[in-house]
Amino acid sequence: MIPPLVFGAGAGVGLWLLLAWAVPPRPALGDRLAQASTRPPAPPIVLAADAPWVRAWGRVFAPGLRRFGLPGTRTSADLRVIRRGTDTHLASKALLAVAGLLAPWLLQALLAVGGLSLGLEVPLLAGLVLAALGFVAPDLDVRARATRLRREFRDALSAFLDLVWITLAGGAGVEAALGDAAAVGAGPAFDQIRRALHAAQLTRTTPWATLRQLGEELGITELSELAASISLAGTEGARVRASLAAKAQALRTHQVTDAETDAQAATERMALPVSLLFLGFLGFMAYPAVIQVLNGL
Repeated sequence: MIPPLVFGAGAGVGLWLLLAWAVPPRPALGDRLAQASTRPPAPPIVLAADAPWVRAWGRVFAPGLRRFGLPGTRTSADLRVIRRGTDTHLASKALLAVAGLLAPWLLQALLAVGGLSLGLEVPLLAGLVLAALGFVAPDLDVRARATRLRREFRDALSAFLDLVWITLAGGAGVEAALGDAAAVGAGPAFDQIRRALHAAQLTRTTPWATLRQLGEELGITELSELAASISLAGTEGARVRASLAAKAQALRTHQVTDAETDAQAATERMALPVSLLFLGFLGFMAYPAVIQVLNGL
């Protein structure tokens, strides 16, 4: 009874997704009026492009997955960090899930050609497990890559703070110091900072406002705190050189702490292979004695 129930539930869910994609619900009149009265949000600074194959395949899966609230808030922020489109992420999840679901049945078909059979339960359970793993794997990959890129951004931000502090000490203004410091650096982090400052020039807004927006889009609180400190100097004439130097020192201390934590984690991970190697060596040394004892019995 299990295979018919699973196939029936899968067919029902598939038909429901197809119906939700073909006939989308109409928004309420109150929601339409609220959208018309609200101020349009500022254009995003970090732009994410979808892969070319998503235009052909991703449009089939993305609308249905969006109705389930995917991707979440945290995953959306991670996608902006790695500059991957939402449709690309959702299409990857759906295609990997479908591939994992069909792979055991293809293996079953190949075995059937050779005269072997695994039954229906084994491909069904294996397909469900592989589909779940394929659906979750893109989220784990995005989270790991976003964590690494955020750490690299913080490393570059400490250098950016030092450059801004040096330029301010030379007598430059706040906006000039930000522009000169961003123009000197290289790398993805400095490219995004330069894009934020360029967006401030195009939209005629303050550079600390676009830096705060960039920090919110990337989920980097240090950049938002930097924008708040610089805004005091830009609007009220406060002296922020000491504050910027302290923030740069705090970021460098955080980098050293992260490096020490990674080193300790790598050391702990190396303990398991060494322990297994030691146990294997003990087994190799004790094997002749154990065989002699067993043969004597």
